[in-house]
Amino acid sequence: MIIDTTKVQDIHSFSGLESFKEVYGILWVLVPMLILLLGITISVLAIVWLEREISAGIQQRIGPEYAGPFGVLQALADGTKLLFKENLIPSRGDIRLFSIGPSISVISILLSYSVIPFGYNFVLSDFNIGVFLWIAISSIAPIGLLMSGYGSNNKYSFLGGLRAAAQSISYEIPLTLCVLSISLLSNSLSTVDIVDAQSKYGFWGWNLWRQPMGFIVFLISSLAECERLPFDLPEAEEELVAGYQTEYSGIKFGLFYVASYLNLLISSLFVTVLYLGGSNISIPYIFVSEFFEIHKTYGVFGTTIDLFITLAKTYFFLFLSIITRWALPRLRMDQLLNLGWKFLLPISLGNLLLTTSSQLFSL
Repeated sequence: MIIDTTKVQDIHSFSGLESFKEVYGILWVLVPMLILLLGITISVLAIVWLEREISAGIQQRIGPEYAGPFGVLQALADGTKLLFKENLIPSRGDIRLFSIGPSISVISILLSYSVIPFGYNFVLSDFNIGVFLWIAISSIAPIGLLMSGYGSNNKYSFLGGLRAAAQSISYEIPLTLCVLSISLLSNSLSTVDIVDAQSKYGFWGWNLWRQPMGFIVFLISSLAECERLPFDLPEAEEELVAGYQTEYSGIKFGLFYVASYLNLLISSLFVTVLYLGGSNISIPYIFVSEFFEIHKTYGVFGTTIDLFITLAKTYFFLFLSIITRWALPRLRMDQLLNLGWKFLLPISLGNLLLTTSSQLFSL
């Protein structure tokens, strides 16, 4: 039997080329995810620094200024400190629930970033049910908080977990009804389609003008979902000794801290996408609109502009959230539930009925 060495070499080279293509394909899938994760991490550090600077300005304090220029590295230093701190576990608690709870809270929020369109054709995953995927995934986070409170074997922690679950259920329904109204106006559940539907009419096509009541309800509900003041009942330090976070230390406590800012960032991004046209900033009758149409011609430059516009709108709402935290007092638990069930739910339901009626009459 005679073996042709040339054919054997061709087979080996072909198999090597195929394996290289497989590795290249895997890397091509992972690189956008890593870039998105890096951008989210930098954004969280920036939000922590902004909150400290803005709160210091409101309270007439100096704020962080020693770690790096203007204290920009203070958040990174605090994260590094938490990373190397001792990780304590309650001796009589449920170790599995205690350890899994913080991870569920962070992972469920991170997955929501995959459907955010940061620019024109600049989205990680364009699902047909993108907005409802976000709502479904974000509903998992309170389960992690409840697991953490129960696994801590602490009555204050358990009470904080119960408050988190009750608050999430109360404000998830108005939030979903507002999203459903936007989906009816855009005839799609895709975040990309929602942004495109608003860009057809320029600045006046933003859903902010077409759904003003829905915008207000969505903004209040998103603050409650993020457990920000005046809705931070699950972790009320004066009442519950930090709530479900009481028994946590080290990196696990840091995960809760990161999850709260990740949730605040994703909520501000969805306010931008659903109500402010995403990366669209075209203003009728002003020459600026012609400049911002450049993304249709120039790819990288246009994507950079779109990303800048999206983040500018997002950080404006982050600024409002930070101001709200340091300007308003905390609600009582009964006031929080009454606001959600007696006011926001009827308003959002009425807004949905009006939107449905207008869509039916326009057919």
